[in-house]
Amino acid sequence: MKPGILFLLLAAVLAASQAHADWTPVEKVEAYAIAGQTAPELYASIGERGPLIGKDVVGKKVRVIAHTNFKLTWTRDYRPEGGACVLKTARPKLIITYTLPKPAGPLPAELQKRWDAFAAGLAAHEKVHGGQIVDMVQKIEALSVGFTVANDPGCKKIRTELTTRLSELSQAQRQASRDFDRVEFGPGGNLQQLVLGFVNGD
Repeated sequence: MKPGILFLLLAAVLAASQAHADWTPVEKVEAYAIAGQTAPELYASIGERGPLIGKDVVGKKVRVIAHTNFKLTWTRDYRPEGGACVLKTARPKLIITYTLPKPAGPLPAELQKRWDAFAAGLAAHEKVHGGQIVDMVQKIEALSVGFTVANDPGCKKIRTELTTRLSELSQAQRQASRDFDRVEFGPGGNLQQLVLGFVNGD
């Protein structure tokens, strides 16, 4: 990955990751072990051991190079006001987990340099996904606080209505993630070039 492109990716992450003043996401990295003493061997090991997610056209899970997942829970304060219900506060607890490959043993010095560059590019890519998740949570928070449903003194209808609204934001985040990957792994994309550069030594 070219330094300029990497800088732009990191800048996008920093811009997207400015969490609300009252909360900060927890970010974790989980490594899965790969083996090999050449770049093609390491990449082949990634193909054998990478995280299994989603499904292909025949219903089989797909193995990927790296993955970003998250757990999101909320503390919400619903309050009846007159005949309506108002969501006064909504505080998120967001845990983002990046799953990335890591060689199980030491590498030759030159290969280690190539690996470090490859690993940094992968991490930058996954951080963009993390930034998209943070952005989604901020949008959910903005929509939630002050959300009001009339004729709901028991604060029951508001929960259903809120779930419907928030589902739209969740779907938008998933689509943005898919679109980003499509570009990154497409012809001439950053991740495609990153992989080719690592395996071929360019």
